[in-house]
Amino acid sequence: MLKINKIKKYLLFSLLFIALIAGCGKKDKQNEKIEENKQNEEQIQEKNIEIINPKSNSRPIAIMINNHFQAVPNHAGLQDAYIVYEINVEGGFTRLMALFKDKNTERIGSVRSSRPYFLDYVLENDAIYTHFGYSDQAKNDINTLGINNVNFLIDNGSWRDTSLNVAYEHTAFTNIENILSVATNKGYRLTTEEKTLLNYSTKEIELNNTDNSIIANNVSVNHSASQNTSYAYDNNLKLYKRFINNNPHTDAITKEQYTVKNIIVVRLEVYSNDGYYQNINNIGEGDGYYITNGYAIPIKWHKSSRESKTTYTYLSGNEINVNDGNTFIQMQPLNEQLIIN
Repeated sequence: MLKINKIKKYLLFSLLFIALIAGCGKKDKQNEKIEENKQNEEQIQEKNIEIINPKSNSRPIAIMINNHFQAVPNHAGLQDAYIVYEINVEGGFTRLMALFKDKNTERIGSVRSSRPYFLDYVLENDAIYTHFGYSDQAKNDINTLGINNVNFLIDNGSWRDTSLNVAYEHTAFTNIENILSVATNKGYRLTTEEKTLLNYSTKEIELNNTDNSIIANNVSVNHSASQNTSYAYDNNLKLYKRFINNNPHTDAITKEQYTVKNIIVVRLEVYSNDGYYQNINNIGEGDGYYITNGYAIPIKWHKSSRESKTTYTYLSGNEINVNDGNTFIQMQPLNEQLIIN
């Protein structure tokens, strides 16, 4: 009887030992699987972010783009920009400032002169600023703020395309190679340690199930009585097609209509100190919208100083993420109509 009990104990111990070994083996396999999944996710994350290389420390290049009605049909290179700002200037027009990073775009323009409030967005992106002249206030602020700039009034790097049959002031073009050459000769820093302005998501952001979201198949942003920017959502492309004054906004070189993944509308005060030149009240906070993939949500914008980055937050206060793709930031006067439907 004693011998049988010993055998039973031995068998029980053996079974427990085997189970323990099997459990450890299973746990090791689970850990290996978790680590493998983690590595796969990291690889997917790196692969999916295409609008910019998140590991690149190349300094952005900001270029003033003419948006006068004579210049619009000859726009070139804007599809390569990862962010484009649109802000009112004098005469009821707007001007664009396009940001490029790690691109070698061969024709960009037409290039136009600086206005002082665009400098705030040069600073928040730590960009090399490219323009063709300036207003008096912009000239003073560029010097006071120590902004690294390429000014085609005095610097090489641009050319005139007089075949366009438009006023001479709408004929200046440049490219990334020329700008970098001038910046290098001037001893400008070509790298940055600054974090990107926007947080890009590696997973597709869909706003349809987000609180306060609304359908946004069509977006109309009035800037003045004579200047309207609008977007129409293409569900197949999952992109917005861009229009200026109801006409397709196309690239003069590729002949293709510009498309946009993210739209941020910033509602702010636009005013004039002298009855001609415009200014904006962009320090503090205000309302806006983030628009992507056919839906829009209300957001808040916050900017504490000219040099600080603008942050865009959900109404909860958390900073928004945006889809991997290019972004147009529309700085719209408070008194102008915004239609989203």
